[in-house]
Amino acid sequence: MTNLKRTGLYQAHVNANARIVPFAGWEMPVQYTSIIEEHLAVRKKAGLFDVSHMGEVFFSGKDALLNVQNLITNDVSNVKPNRIVYSGLLYPHGGFVDDLLVYKFSDT
Repeated sequence: MTNLKRTGLYQAHVNANARIVPFAGWEMPVQYTSIIEEHLAVRKKAGLFDVSHMGEVFFSGKDALLNVQNLITNDVSNVKPNRIVYSGLLYPHGGFVDDLLVYKFSDT
C-alpha cells in the first residue's frame, strides 16, 4: 500500500471528527456529521472546501494566453491582471474534466 499524503488542514479535519477517506493519493475528509445536516449548514450559513490537495499549473510567455484559451471554456483575453475566472476544463472531445480557477497574473 502506498503512503497517502495529508494536506496542511488534515489535523483540523481530524479534530473536527471528519470521516477521512483515501482520495487520489490523499487522506481527505468526506463527511463530518450527516449529509442532511451538512447540506443545511451550507445553505443557511457557509461551507468550506479544502483545495490544498489540488494541483497548480503555470503558463508563461508570449503564447500563455493562447494556450489557456485552448484549454478552458471561458474567454480570458479581457480579464485584467490579478483577477480570477471560474471556468471548466474540457477533454478534446468536449466532455467535462473538472471545474477550475484561472488566475491571471499578467498578459504573459
